[in-house]
Amino acid sequence: MSVQEPVDTDKPAVETAAAMVISPAAAVRGRALRQLWRNPLGMVGAVLLLIVIVAGVCAPLLAPYGPADVHFATVFQKPGTVGFLLGSDDLGRDILSRVLYGTRASLEVGVLAVLCAVAIGVPMGLLAGYWRWLDAVLSRLTDVLLAFPFVMIAVGLTAIYGGGLTQAAIALGIAQVPVMMRVVRAETLRLKETDFVLAARSMHVGSWRILGGHILPNAAAPIIVQATVIMPTAVLGEALLSFLGLGIRPPVPSLGIMLSDAQQYLLRTAWPGVFPGVALLLICLGFNLFGDALRDALDPKTSR
Repeated sequence: MSVQEPVDTDKPAVETAAAMVISPAAAVRGRALRQLWRNPLGMVGAVLLLIVIVAGVCAPLLAPYGPADVHFATVFQKPGTVGFLLGSDDLGRDILSRVLYGTRASLEVGVLAVLCAVAIGVPMGLLAGYWRWLDAVLSRLTDVLLAFPFVMIAVGLTAIYGGGLTQAAIALGIAQVPVMMRVVRAETLRLKETDFVLAARSMHVGSWRILGGHILPNAAAPIIVQATVIMPTAVLGEALLSFLGLGIRPPVPSLGIMLSDAQQYLLRTAWPGVFPGVALLLICLGFNLFGDALRDALDPKTSR
């Protein structure tokens, strides 16, 4: 006679049902990678970003001179001159070396600005989207910040706290907090009504655990896409602040400082201003192309 296994009647039926509800985050990753690989513009953007990142990270190895090394005997050299591949500026400084180091500074500012926007905007968006009473307070605060132009906020913060790479990055990151907060808030409002979150609530899972273990991982896709939008905005913002004398201070190289120095010599030679402008173009174009492709890959509607 076979002995029947005892049935565990203590286990709630809702727990079994909740285990069958699969979070969509894992299924999205594989499809997004395939979709991204098939996007030619996305691959162009990825290649541009790879070139820019390698140039910035390996600037000390690739630059033939130091970014502040002056050569008064070889001022305003044309591109292709022996020893000065991209020419030299009014002080004889090598433009290639300064562009490489300026690209590195731009990437550092962009990364720090993204980290600042994520560190502040993501928690605010989660709280505002999950608890309605906090939404009334945080949304009004972001409305006040959005009433001011992005550039005005960044310029005001750098004018108060002084210039420098770190100060410029923090100012640019804070200026992007309202946008990041609204993106995360909208995603939280959508996710908190999905089946796997409702199942977790029925099992009396705590709110903080739901936010950190269910909503935040599934909101990672729009956060990443928004980060690719913030990066080129921060790079251009840093160039603008440095151009106005409110960002990175000399002798630290910056693409904005190079453009500011080159404007007074445009009638004599345009090369000192052309190459930093091209570097800014490649950085922003790479992030924009890759960000658009990433957004399409992570969006189920457009990927179909």
